[in-house]
Amino acid sequence: MNRLIKLSRDLPTADPGLTVAYSPIRLEIPGRQPLVLRLTASTTGGALPIVILSHGFGPSNYIPSKDGYAQLAQFWAERGIAVIQPTHASSRSGGLDPDAPDGPFFWRERVREMRVILDRLAEIEQKAPAIAERLDHARIAVAGHSFGGQTCSLLLGGRIQGEDFSDPRILGGLLLAAPGRGADLKPEHSTRFPFLNVDFSQISLPTLVVCGEHDDPHFTLRGPDWHADPFHDAPGANALVTINGVGHGLGGIAGLDAKETEVESPDALEATKRITLAWLRSLLLNEQDIWIKSQAALREMAPSIAKVTRKKSAQSERVD
Repeated sequence: MNRLIKLSRDLPTADPGLTVAYSPIRLEIPGRQPLVLRLTASTTGGALPIVILSHGFGPSNYIPSKDGYAQLAQFWAERGIAVIQPTHASSRSGGLDPDAPDGPFFWRERVREMRVILDRLAEIEQKAPAIAERLDHARIAVAGHSFGGQTCSLLLGGRIQGEDFSDPRILGGLLLAAPGRGADLKPEHSTRFPFLNVDFSQISLPTLVVCGEHDDPHFTLRGPDWHADPFHDAPGANALVTINGVGHGLGGIAGLDAKETEVESPDALEATKRITLAWLRSLLLNEQDIWIKSQAALREMAPSIAKVTRKKSAQSERVD
């Protein structure tokens, strides 16, 4: 029992089970270095749904890689979801040469890496004997934090200058502190980051958007609500979770005591983990009750932790 967790303890979640992790798993890719990833899953059970977790482009050396985001990956895996974490081309520790063409962000290569994982799930399982033949290749979601949210928004159906990056093997996804509308970038950032100009209006897959109440981006003058743009613009975005009292790190999802975590809040972090898991299980395992119960518990027992905004037809209904 974590003594730092108080209010968010009331949000329902399953007890943790034993997990096994395989790292590093290397996938050879012609013309470049291997794609290196981590796979974490329960030691028991079969037909485990899959989440591919895309890391951000934060200031730490190792958090933006397969070795970061343990708070989310471990929590989800302990409760029945297999988590695959690639070390993207943009990673400082294990990525491509940042001075190479398309560096240092390699936004197209990041999308390609996610597709490589989808294409080679059977190979990944073969490299992880205790998990082999226990993954459900028909139940796959993506989740991305910050720049990882940009990567996932494209796979979910977001477009850049009309180009379609979507993948039919993906059922839905989580956008955690993801970038908002490119039209609202400051002029200097609009020129430097044209790939942030994502059209979310083509995202029809179920999507949960998660934001920090105090996540004030330096890319735009609009303030924290910029990160909620995918919720408002994407037809498939059925809920927005705003975590109170925290910023871009959502209380610590990238790593505890890390540069990415400007406000470390154990309760906010725990709420983020529990709420996202409930939504993922509703998507991948059709467990609608846990998502409904999580919202009710948040509203009735821990309203100071977070609020949930849901779409209802053309209107938005806030539950807080």
